[in-house]
Amino acid sequence: MIKYLIVMIMLTTSIPPQTIFEFDKQADIQGWRIVDDVVMGGRSAGTFGINKAGHGVFSGRVSLENNGGFSSVRYRPDAISVKGFTKITLHVKGDGKKYQFRVKPNANAYYSYINTFVTSGEWEEIEIPLHTLYPSFRGMRLNRPNFSGDQIGEIAFLIGNKKAESFELLIDRIVLE
Repeated sequence: MIKYLIVMIMLTTSIPPQTIFEFDKQADIQGWRIVDDVVMGGRSAGTFGINKAGHGVFSGRVSLENNGGFSSVRYRPDAISVKGFTKITLHVKGDGKKYQFRVKPNANAYYSYINTFVTSGEWEEIEIPLHTLYPSFRGMRLNRPNFSGDQIGEIAFLIGNKKAESFELLIDRIVLE
């Protein structure tokens, strides 16, 4: 009986999903910005916009010239509390390539928490448990615990597969669950 009550309490007190960002034709994307390897002398070139269907489009070309090799798009919302949430769900359509989803607990953190995912070429939901986000700085995993913070101050998508390639990732929505 006690187990039943605990389950019922958990079910009735669960937090409803919270949308971090949902794209549509009127979405304000001015807070999204491209950061490519040009900050270190590289030659990659990413772009970000909204397509005719109202999806976010992160696309471009990764170059290995001048020790380059990545392109990213970043968004810094007001601090988002993740208390009570266990995962982030991405509704995306990629090009079959591997991407990173990244979060920072605040915009000033020097490292990000990362999880990689491979797209299928179809619309899909990628579920990323928060506790699986591992700390990384400039492509190197840090000897620190995985994400266990109370808030998110930046989210990002990054492509950097150690090869020159074109890419396109369509983003429909990003949700905390």
